[in-house]
Amino acid sequence: MARQLISALRFAGHAVDVASTFRSFDGDGNPERQDTIRDAAEAEVGRIVHNYRAAAESQRPEVWFTYHLYYKAPDWIGPRVSRTLGLGYVIAEASHAPKRASGPWALGHEAVTNALGAADSVLALTERDIPCVRSLLHARARLLHLPPFLDPAAEVDGVTGDEDRDSCRDALAKRYALDGTKSWLLAVAMMRSGDKLQSYRHLSRALAALPGDDWQLVIVGDGGARADVEAEFSPLGSTGRGGRVACLGELAAPGLQRVYAACDILVWPAINEAYGMTPLEAQAAGLVVVAGDAGGVREVVRDGGTGVLVDPDDCNAFSEAVRSLLDDPVRRRELGRRGRRFVREERSLAAASGTIDRAVVHAAETRHDAARRAS
Repeated sequence: MARQLISALRFAGHAVDVASTFRSFDGDGNPERQDTIRDAAEAEVGRIVHNYRAAAESQRPEVWFTYHLYYKAPDWIGPRVSRTLGLGYVIAEASHAPKRASGPWALGHEAVTNALGAADSVLALTERDIPCVRSLLHARARLLHLPPFLDPAAEVDGVTGDEDRDSCRDALAKRYALDGTKSWLLAVAMMRSGDKLQSYRHLSRALAALPGDDWQLVIVGDGGARADVEAEFSPLGSTGRGGRVACLGELAAPGLQRVYAACDILVWPAINEAYGMTPLEAQAAGLVVVAGDAGGVREVVRDGGTGVLVDPDDCNAFSEAVRSLLDDPVRRRELGRRGRRFVREERSLAAASGTIDRAVVHAAETRHDAARRAS
């Protein structure tokens, strides 16, 4: 999403400078490490302020933009730099969890609270984040809903129409011993422990219960838990040995686009996921989605309109949803067409850039007004 945000800012006419690649993440809840990170951030603030003060006036920013802060990864830099240089301060995708006010991440929680209190504009990527964030904003701050988005033209670049779909299917079938007469299910996700592995496990159980011999599964992804993922799906067998599953590993964007074009249904339980970009990418390519109704998935899939959402813990319901789409190719294609239109019209770079532009302009004007009042 960070790349999409930068693209949208530039699409709206803003110049973007990546001021820092500093990482504030502490996944272990180690207060000593958090203190060390905070101290390192102080030095980073000094470096950034020095560089911008030394720059020509035309090269100095008007707004500081921070993406994705929460208690494990607070923004130690943005509030300080903004206050010191008199910049507008924008946050995209902030999460505030009051239950973290005490415990091993209390320091990060406090930093998130302070950052939201300093923000002039906040872009919420999921509606579920809005209530806890809204109560912390100052009186002139603006809170805008910015659903996840992508550039549909980029996602399907070079893959258009039935002819290209057929050529993509032929190439994939030959390379991975897939059966072109069957429907191809698709899962795209990193293979790591935790929620991703849990989603893979739920998917394997749902597909083990899926009747019929008219489908195969394509998996795109890699990571430290790959052996565990492959073990989960081993009862279904590899397509190279007459089974159902083809594990492609990690693919670069062009290869992934061709896989999207070749497949029929995206399947993913989405255990504890914030939202995920994969459903948008799949819909941009015309795939219908079956996913777990969890987290912010409803921000990227229209239940009954572009896909089917089910209880992520109910493997039977997931299996039944997939079976219903396999049995109804007309409905499947119609939902796929709606998904492509949904991304193009409601989740596109152009649509998002307007919302982001309003947030940035408001933040800049708020700081300019404050400077005028102070002078």
